[in-house]
Amino acid sequence: MPLLAFILYKYFPFGGLQRDFLRIALECQRRGAGIRVYTLSWQGEIPAGFDVRIAPVQAFFNHRRNEKFTDWVAADLARAPVTRVVGFNKMPGLDVYYAADPCFEDKAQTLRNPLYRRFARYRHFAAYERAVFAPAANTEILMISATQQALFIKHYGTPPARFHLLPPGVAPDRLRPENADDIRAGFRAEFGLATDDLLVLQIGSGFKTKGLDRSLNALAALPDELRSQVRLMTIGQDNPKPFLSQAQTLGLAERVSILKGRDDIPRFLLGADVLIHPAYNENTGTVLLEALVSGLPVLTTDVCGYAHYIAEAKAGEALASPFAQETLNTALVRMLTDADYRRAASRNALAYAKTADLYSLPIRAADVILQAA
Repeated sequence: MPLLAFILYKYFPFGGLQRDFLRIALECQRRGAGIRVYTLSWQGEIPAGFDVRIAPVQAFFNHRRNEKFTDWVAADLARAPVTRVVGFNKMPGLDVYYAADPCFEDKAQTLRNPLYRRFARYRHFAAYERAVFAPAANTEILMISATQQALFIKHYGTPPARFHLLPPGVAPDRLRPENADDIRAGFRAEFGLATDDLLVLQIGSGFKTKGLDRSLNALAALPDELRSQVRLMTIGQDNPKPFLSQAQTLGLAERVSILKGRDDIPRFLLGADVLIHPAYNENTGTVLLEALVSGLPVLTTDVCGYAHYIAEAKAGEALASPFAQETLNTALVRMLTDADYRRAASRNALAYAKTADLYSLPIRAADVILQAA
């Protein structure tokens, strides 16, 4: 029986990377593999049979903490070897890497001041990325974005044979159930939403990256009568204070709710009228597909790796780059005022969800991991 070591810096139940890790690890366990997990922190229940080892390291800077963590894990693995090491963050010593994060080197060269590359933080993350993607490395790479694969090859010359492009992995509990209308009615009654109220939903940890500021500006730009019918609910693990302050400044305090991560997301997807996700950058954006399979129309930006599914399904709008706030404002008005459009987008989404492979990521990932083992 293979013994697999899974490594990730932090585990909490509501992160996209964390959910992918857990489903992949459980699939490997289901096939008979032993599971050991190395992490700096674990929030939530530990699955039966998982050997979770929390590294007792601390540092003032994240890059120093990461280095101490890597050294601690390497020492523990030397004392207690495993069959294969699977990483969910870039670091040396991985047999398999799950590429949830975008290409760091590309962002450093295109989005940062050249002086950034003189700092220790840059050198750390560049070295850890190079350890995975350099041509001489042996790490097998589980990719979830074809666009990012091209960038890694561009910057590192990684042999294409080491990449394994995975389909999405929407969890089964996100699929629209037969009693969806009853769930929607109960949800809207619980949150005091009238029949003609419109709920805009945003989901995702990392509010700045996900474009919550853009969503608030779009809400503020709605015509007065329409804005009085609209509420924005945001769910995620992040500091809400800057965005609550922005909402207050924009006169939206009574229209906006920011909630911590929670485990009843399907109710929100069924109870809302539009999912908004105007991200600044997003490797994939699984929440886009979670909305799609629940029949919720989506308004997003085309920088998200999974935005093309929304366009292909005709399940909403993926706004073209470069981003313009006015374009988002106009699109949101159009989606909120055109009930026929929303109904058509919902029907298209549900039809697409029946035929497209949006679900098998954990299975395909386990295939590669166990084949390598």
